[in-house]
Amino acid sequence: MRYSLLAIILITATLFSSSIVCSSEIDDIIARKQAPAGVMFEIVSDEENLLGELLPSVKADISKLRQRFPGIPIAIVTHGTEQFALTSKNRSSEIKAHDLVKTLVESEDVDVHVCGTHAGWYGVTAEDFPDYVDVTAAAPTQIDDYEAIGYELIVLTD
Repeated sequence: MRYSLLAIILITATLFSSSIVCSSEIDDIIARKQAPAGVMFEIVSDEENLLGELLPSVKADISKLRQRFPGIPIAIVTHGTEQFALTSKNRSSEIKAHDLVKTLVESEDVDVHVCGTHAGWYGVTAEDFPDYVDVTAAAPTQIDDYEAIGYELIVLTD
């Protein structure tokens, strides 16, 4: 019982600290006179269920960014264990994550990428993800590509 309670406290603290960091960085971007070329959220964790917990606050941050800078390009790159929540096989157990990602991609023009290299290490292929998730060959390269064109990077890790 103590271990479970401790795990819950640590997960909550991690999510809370990620949210604070993210909010601070979002506020800094919103305070600017000019928008960056885009904003990219990098998510990397060993927490399998992190996306369902984290994406609501990321979605809220995206709304804030778009309210200040309408049309600003946004991307999410997820490349830790959490990315496997987005496989088609996990759709029924990760409904919240899938619904949020699908909405972000289809209704809010956000690009969502998972790492094909990391997936391959576990025998997961691009075909194992739904159409609304882009499987990039290598997430670090995808991140570098976004930064090269001026995207602001917001890192959310555990």
